[in-house]
Amino acid sequence: MSATTVSTPPSVLELPPNNSQLTDLTKREAARVTVPTPEVVSQGPAHACLVQQPILQINLTGKGLVATIASLVFINLILKQYWTCLMVLLSPLPFIVYNDYRNFISLGPGGTPPTLAGWLKITYLRFFALSNPYAPVAFAGPINPPTGYYKRSTTWLPKRAGLRPTIAGIAPHRQIDQPGCPEMYQKLRWSIEDLARRRPELVATDTSCFEKKGLALFALNPINATCRGEICHIHHSDRSMHMNLHPDDAKLVLENGWGERHPLAKGGWLRRYVPREFVMVYAPRNKTELEFVGRIIEAAGFWVSGQRLDLAVEDELALA
Repeated sequence: MSATTVSTPPSVLELPPNNSQLTDLTKREAARVTVPTPEVVSQGPAHACLVQQPILQINLTGKGLVATIASLVFINLILKQYWTCLMVLLSPLPFIVYNDYRNFISLGPGGTPPTLAGWLKITYLRFFALSNPYAPVAFAGPINPPTGYYKRSTTWLPKRAGLRPTIAGIAPHRQIDQPGCPEMYQKLRWSIEDLARRRPELVATDTSCFEKKGLALFALNPINATCRGEICHIHHSDRSMHMNLHPDDAKLVLENGWGERHPLAKGGWLRRYVPREFVMVYAPRNKTELEFVGRIIEAAGFWVSGQRLDLAVEDELALA
């Protein structure tokens, strides 16, 4: 998988919005400068929170405690003092590994098989993960398109209300608290499918190429290489999203608290897993947040396809 850019005729990229589009965009930007506190909504039991166990929290049942003590006594009787001390020091390791493996499985299905081999692969990749997923990606050299969807505007996306949610994992990479609104999740799915119906010459929906499951939106003629031109995909388990964004647009998403970079979005040889522009966007909790998430998806569509896409997320949309 590569994140290199593909050249394309300037006429495809340099399509400024018409006057009515500019007027509508200006009105929307003027009207939406803050995001209200999320509404309290009923969360379905299947999407409450993804449980994660602290890997250093060791809970032993009676049988486990007896077995551990007996093992240490036996080792002390048959081995020298040096080896006994070493085994005592290493005794928490099996429990730590077990907790970490259980955390990996509890994140649910994703791009990595939920097996011991999958866990070992992710454990290895952790050594190369981003140290700061909130720092924008630094680009050197030419980039196509040269500016983001919103032309470096800083007013199209306000600060997200509240603290960031807790994020865990690499693949799967999931939001484990602040679950999104079920109704907004269904509206977002419907809107993505509706966009593919309205613009069949530009985009289509299919199963995510990154996740190997879940709904995804694809550009039919991508100008920036992702996985088969994937623009974004939605996670059914936590209602968050992954998408590919122009660095200008991603910078505002990161700074204003709407998302964070994928742990492996570092470029170089890690592009075989995800592009350097790969960003998680948090699950929308209400209608206002859904509208802004829709605008972020439009920006992702511009980065991958070079075209302007209108994702409608109005109240009157019928649910799928």
